[in-house]
Parts: sequence; C-alpha cells; structure tokens
Amino acid sequence: MKHEVKLPELGEDANEAASVGFWMVETGSYVNEGDELLELTTDKAAFSVPSPASGVLTEKCVEDGDEVSVGDLLCVLEE
Repeated sequence: MKHEVKLPELGEDANEAASVGFWMVETGSYVNEGDELLELTTDKAAFSVPSPASGVLTEKCVEDGDEVSVGDLLCVLEE
C-alpha cells in the first residue's frame, strides 16, 4: 500500500509555507511509523515531519531548499 506524505498544517504560529531544511532518510530506506523523515523551517521555527506509516521511502517529491505549501506532496512510502 502506498502512503503519500503531504505537508500538514503548520499551526497558528506559522505561515502556510515552509522550506525543506534537509532529509533525515534516503530513498530506499525503511522507516517506522513516527520516525522523522525531514526537517522543515519557517521564519519562526524548525520542525520535523514524522512518517505516518512504516515502509520504504520510494520517492522524494521535494529537495533540500525547496519551498513547500500546506498540502504539497513531500514523499511516497510503500508498505
């Protein structure tokens, strides 16, 4: 089963967009549910995006330094 990981709501203290700081896992790596996938930064904070499921990171849809908005596809996981 495939899981599309999208940028979640950032909270009331953040904008609707963020920059990709860096990926914590490489394509082809296995991750457990809750593992940190990548770090995002806004003008006010830095935070990580956890994996919503266990599986293999099969596709990165954004790269370090990219600007992303809420709802944008970040990556794809395959169980």
